[in-house]
Amino acid sequence: MSWQEYMDNHLLSSKCIDKACIAGLDGNVWAQSKDFAVTKDELSMLISGFENMNVLVNNGVNLAGQRFIYISGSDSIVRARLGKDGVHCMKTKQAVIVSTYNDPIQPQQVAMVVEKLGEHLLNCDY
Repeated sequence: MSWQEYMDNHLLSSKCIDKACIAGLDGNVWAQSKDFAVTKDELSMLISGFENMNVLVNNGVNLAGQRFIYISGSDSIVRARLGKDGVHCMKTKQAVIVSTYNDPIQPQQVAMVVEKLGEHLLNCDY
């Protein structure tokens, strides 16, 4: 399965994720949804935040020119909000899954979709 198929068939088909991308831990995008102009620099800062959350606490989560307020996270999950909209990200061994969602979608819905794909990638050593 191609990375774009993972994007389309696992993330976007859920109808709870507005925009998403899958990128390597080097910040290079492997697949992304239309109109999600996330940059390598934005992804690199997000990825560094998994190991040093102060980066995200101090700077927020910047994606496609929007600054989301960091809410919580761990060494594999990042959650952020912008008003009633939000971001849910998961880091795997070799990749990061980034997803945005809009009100009235609930964060738990998005978390379930993103983390299910993330667990699948981890099981495949990605």
